[in-house]
Amino acid sequence: MGHWIDLIAADGATISAWRAEPKGAPRGALVVVQEIFGVNSHIRSVCDGYAADGYLALAPALFDRIQPRVDLGYTPEDIERGRALKAKASLDHALADVEAARAAASSAGKVGIVGYCWGGYVAWMSASRLPGFACAAPYYGGGMLEASGERPRCPVLAHFGEQDSMIPVEGVRKFAAAHPESQVLIYPANHGFNCDQRGSFDASSAKLARERTLAFLRQHVG
Repeated sequence: MGHWIDLIAADGATISAWRAEPKGAPRGALVVVQEIFGVNSHIRSVCDGYAADGYLALAPALFDRIQPRVDLGYTPEDIERGRALKAKASLDHALADVEAARAAASSAGKVGIVGYCWGGYVAWMSASRLPGFACAAPYYGGGMLEASGERPRCPVLAHFGEQDSMIPVEGVRKFAAAHPESQVLIYPANHGFNCDQRGSFDASSAKLARERTLAFLRQHVG
């Protein structure tokens, strides 16, 4: 099980983060970037799962600058609240907080980044604009297609759902064509297919994507 810690960003802001540590010496580290629902039970379980695989996992609470310790579910009301928080969030602040998490995790070795939904977009932007990441694995990153002009500084493995109404698959294919240096994978699934707390959860796609992400981390992080 992980625990909460505090991080201090370069601009002096203090935010919380969920830190999950492996039992033995870490293979490396992983920054886990939240959806619009905060560092909720799902994101904490993702961290705990990667810690069980040998990585120090750290999930910065990117909404802390707006509202501390946001922890939402997946009801229509939660989605509305999450979207309202995201609308108030600044990409510059998100990147500063991700960088603080990367710096805190770097004592464990090389650091990768994985993100989901809005966090997938933040992971993509982190890979493009922040130095120091060994690799990035964004999942169904809302906004990635619009940010296709960004150029990642590290290897990228991106996961998308073919049935995702919010991220049209034709746009994903164009994104993939624009980024031959990255691996862009499409699954027979909807948006949010990795989250076992959502109705769109697709167990087989989630399992395959995680296996691929773990192999990617083994290759680039350790």
